[in-house]
This record gives sequence, C-alpha cells and structure tokens, in this order.
Amino acid sequence: MNNNIFVSSEVGTLHRLIIHSPDSGLGKVVPSKAQDWLFEDIVHLETMRRDEYDFYVKILLYFLDTEKVKGKLSEIDADKTRNFYKPHNEKYFNSDKVIEFEKLLSEILEDATVRTQLIAAVSAVEECSFQFQVEMNQLSSIDLTKVLITGILPNNKMLFPPIPNLIFTRDIGIVVNDHLLLNKPAKYARTRESLLAKYVFFNHPIFKDLQGKIVEITEDENHFLLPEEEQEGRLNTLEGGDVMMVAPNHLLIGVSERTSVEAARQAIDLLFERNVVQKVTIVKIPQKRDYMHIDTIFTQIKRNVWVLLGSLGRIQEEAARQSIWEELGQQPSYEKLTIKQFINKDDGVKVKDFANLEDLLSSITKDDLNCYEDIKFVYSGNNEFPYGAREQWTDSCNLLVVKEGVAIGYDRNDKTAEAFREAGFQTIRAAELLNKFEKNELSPENISNTIILLPSAELSRARGGSHCMSMPILRVLNSDF
Repeated sequence: MNNNIFVSSEVGTLHRLIIHSPDSGLGKVVPSKAQDWLFEDIVHLETMRRDEYDFYVKILLYFLDTEKVKGKLSEIDADKTRNFYKPHNEKYFNSDKVIEFEKLLSEILEDATVRTQLIAAVSAVEECSFQFQVEMNQLSSIDLTKVLITGILPNNKMLFPPIPNLIFTRDIGIVVNDHLLLNKPAKYARTRESLLAKYVFFNHPIFKDLQGKIVEITEDENHFLLPEEEQEGRLNTLEGGDVMMVAPNHLLIGVSERTSVEAARQAIDLLFERNVVQKVTIVKIPQKRDYMHIDTIFTQIKRNVWVLLGSLGRIQEEAARQSIWEELGQQPSYEKLTIKQFINKDDGVKVKDFANLEDLLSSITKDDLNCYEDIKFVYSGNNEFPYGAREQWTDSCNLLVVKEGVAIGYDRNDKTAEAFREAGFQTIRAAELLNKFEKNELSPENISNTIILLPSAELSRARGGSHCMSMPILRVLNSDF
C-alpha cells in the first residue's frame, strides 16, 4: 500500500487532503457572470476568508497536523495580514498533511518543460494571444500560479476569467484505494481548473507512486463523428462530488446534473478492468440545480450513521403510496431515483437493483463495512417542512468526516443540528472547539460523536459544504492495516 495516497472509505481517520483557500478570483465574480461561473451569488471575499474559511483550515490542522497550530492561535488570529494562510509567505503554515493546491501548482511550474506545456495548454483553452503567452512565461512561478488560478496579471489586469470553483477541490479528482479517478467537468467554467489539476497529478512528486494508476475519462470516436450540435449533449462528464469511496471494494457514482451515465459506465469498465474495486453502485438523482451532486443529498458520518435529504430516502415506497392517485390522473409529487449496483465476479458483471436510497446505505453499513449496530439516518432539517429542502440547499447533507463520528458542517443549518443532537451527537461551534483545544479541555484524540459547526454565511452562498471543499488523499479505516 502507498502510505502517501490511499483512500478506502468516507469515515476512516483523515490524514492528508488537498484544499484551496478562497483566492482573489472569487472577489472578481460579478452578477452578470455569476451563473456562468457556477455561482448563485457574489460573495464577500474577506468575510469568507477571515471569518469562515480560516476556521476550516485551523480545524483541519488541529486534527491532521496539530503542531502547526497548537498553542499558537492567539498569535495567528492577531495577525491582520493573515500571512499564516498565504502560500509562499514565510509565516505560512506549510503543512504536508493539509496541502494547498496553489502550492502544488507553483512547485510543478519550477520545471521549465511543464511550465511551457501548461502555459500553451491554458492559452489554447482561454484563446490567449502569443504576446500574453510570452508575458506569462516571464513571470515567477509564484506569480504565474496566481495568474493561472485567478486570471489576474500582477498589474491587476484580468487576462481571462477566474476559476472560483477551485475552492471545491473534491471535484478535481477522487482517490479510489491506490488509484486516482480524474474529474472531467460538465461546465466550461471548470475546464481550466481540471487542466491545472491534471498537470499537478501527473507531474508533482507527491503523486509519483500514482503513475500508471491515474484513471481518465475520455470521449470515444463515436462522439467526434456526431454533428456538432449534438456533441455537447453527449459529453462524458464526471465530477468528484458524484463519487464516493464508501468501502474498500465499493465505489458510488452519481448520475446527476454534472455527471453523465456514459462517464459512469466508462469509469466502471476502467476500474473493473484494473481490479481497483469489485463493486460500483450508480445512483441516478434528479438532474436539477438543487442537488447538483450526490454529496449534496447524503454523506456518511459513521459506519452506521448517514445524513440525508429525507424526501429522497424512501422514494419507491412513496411512489407505491401515490400510484393509485396517478392512475386517476394526478401528477406525481415525488422525485425519482434509480439505483443499480454492478458487481464484478469471476463469471461476469452482475447487476442488482435497490428500491430506496436508505436500503443502499444500510447495505453499505452491513454488507461492505461489516457493521451491525443500529443504523441511524439523520435527516436534513430534521425532516420538517420546509427546513429539509431549505437546509439541504445550504449543505446540511455535505459534511466532511475528520475521524469516524466527528464531522464538519455549517452553523446555519439549525434543524439539522437539532436532528444530530437527537441522534446522540453533540454540536459545537468552531470557535468554541478551538478555544477548548487551546485550553486542553478537549483534544482531537478524545473528541467523539461531534458535529463541528463552521461559520457559513458567505461559504454557503458559494453552493458547497466542507465535503466539497476537500480532496482526501490519505484516509485510513482501522481494517486497512
């Protein structure tokens, strides 16, 4: 097993991940382009950074790289320049466990060949002039990194659009055991983001043991033979929010607004061919902006605990209850899920259907994780109208587990927090938790069954939670070793 890159569950102890702090490109999103750049609104960058995302970073460091922050928070918080959070500053936390994407990118740009190739590739995608290519090549690696991410030259001229969604590093790739499944984005706004990630994964030393183990989704020859007007609707697209490594031999792939069934099928073929997993389950969810990815409607907190949107939990049973009225002509009021599981056996691939999402999640707990404790479902908004849908929209179902039973969510989802407390969890605000860590009243080692509530007024407006804002690259279940 590669001890640097390996993920086999959603709830094992998190040891390494890739993040990207909100950059200045986020502050350049304007109302007329917000939706083109996949934002619902414009955000206040400084509030998002200082009052919200910085807490996320401090919590991650406390759990994954404690010595970087333990006993230092007063000094860190007193520095109004925020140099602790800025890559390439001498005061930067510079962790090899909580890893900033910007730092990885700047390091590969020190290689002249990679630099030339990447500048040319980005210039082609963004249709830059040859003059700007030359200008970019004269920049330092640090300045070039900032240009490639934000689109802004050192003289503050905007060369091309920002990629504000890079904050959601989950979508650039997913580690599947000791392999890496690359993202292939559905929206043009994320093309440069995907390109930068690909260069990092193929060229940075941290991923050297993955060479030959990187799985890419591509278009087949039939796609290129289609008329141009048909090609866009037939793309193979896959985003990391639709991929969950739920057990050592079991991967979930969502078919959604952002991930196509063609890409899901290709991923199954490639993963089975390489014997990376033995089981892949496709969860087809309604293709609507409300849901976007499967990790916006459910995530796992413990082997036997899941948080989910209640209205999608038992769809088949609701359909059966309403069928008599549909026969009489009433329009159905429920939404549809299709769940098909593909199992790679010696005598071929077998297919199994699941009627309800809760049935699938229960099967993962019992059959894949060998956990026979009572299964608990915590519902968005405590399954109360209208809070279920309201809080799902602000990422009540999108939590990042740092160790089994301890997860980071958003503080604005009050009813969901209430549901967690009723399920036996404690909830604590990020600032209070950090204060208790500093006073040695709690420690990452002894905390259990806790939902950490992150400040989220601006972060939630970006349409992604803590699960979206993370790309785990080393996560260990006790049974892995």
